[in-house]
Amino acid sequence: MPRHEAEDGVGLHYLDEGTGLPVLCLPGLTRNAADFDHVAPHLEDVRLIRPDYRGRGRSDWADPATYTVAQEARDILALMDHLGLERAAILGTSRGGLIAMVLAATARPRVIGVALNDIGPEIAPAGLKIIEGYLGRRPAQRTWEEAARFRASAWTGFEGVPHARWLAEVRGQYEETPDGLELRYDPRLRDTVLGGAVQPAPDLWPLFDALEGLPLALIRGANSDLLTAATADEMQRRNPAMIFAEVPGRGHVPFLDEPAARAALNDWLARCRSVWGE
Repeated sequence: MPRHEAEDGVGLHYLDEGTGLPVLCLPGLTRNAADFDHVAPHLEDVRLIRPDYRGRGRSDWADPATYTVAQEARDILALMDHLGLERAAILGTSRGGLIAMVLAATARPRVIGVALNDIGPEIAPAGLKIIEGYLGRRPAQRTWEEAARFRASAWTGFEGVPHARWLAEVRGQYEETPDGLELRYDPRLRDTVLGGAVQPAPDLWPLFDALEGLPLALIRGANSDLLTAATADEMQRRNPAMIFAEVPGRGHVPFLDEPAARAALNDWLARCRSVWGE
C-alpha cells in the first residue's frame, strides 16, 4: 500500500497507476481515491495519482485543526516531492478543486493545468446546507444495499443512475460492519469545517483569476446545488478560454464518465499535454 509522510509526520495513502502525463486526482471533502473509479478507465496515456487526504480513506487521522484546504494543499506538494514530480495536471472534485486553485495561486510552476468538477469561487448556500446535514454523521442505513437505495430516492438531482453505480459509490464512502455503516473518514472533520463556517466567507475569485493562462476546464452538473449556473457563467466570462461542459441529469457532483464530462476532460488533457511537452 503506497504511503508517504506529510511535513508533520501524518501517514498519507495514495494510488499511483499508469504512465504518461501526470494527473493528480483530488477528491471531494469526505471522499477518497475511490472518487475517480468511474472515470479512471477512460483516461488514457496518463499517470493517475489519487491521494487520500489526511483523515480520509486509508490515510492516518490527524489533529482535526489540520483538516484545512491550506494544509491539504501542502500535503499534495509533499506527495509530489515524494514522487519526484516537478509538475502535474490537477483534476479536482469539489474540495479538490479548491485545493487545485490554491496550488495554482501559490505554486504555479508545479501546475500544468486544472480541471474543476462542480466547484467554483462561489459556493451556493443551499449546497452547503446539505453538506452540513450529513458531515461527520453515520448514515441511518445499516448496509450498503440500503444506502444505495436511499441515494437513488433522495438524490433527486441525479437522473437515470443504475443501482450498481449507487452501490459502488456507497461502498467507496462507507465501511459495512455488523453495527451498521461506518464513515471512511474522521468524523471530527465536521467540527473543523463547521467551525470555519462562522468566519466571513473569503473572496475566492482572485484564486480563480490566478488560473488564467493555464489549461482550464469546468464541469458542472446541470442540477448542481453547490455551483450555480450564474457562477459558472461568470467563470466563463472571466476566462473565455476555459473548456466548459454541463452534464445533464447530474447534481453535485458528476461521476465524470458521462459523455459530456469525458469530452471536456479529453480536450483538457490534450491541452495539458501540449504544455507538458514544452
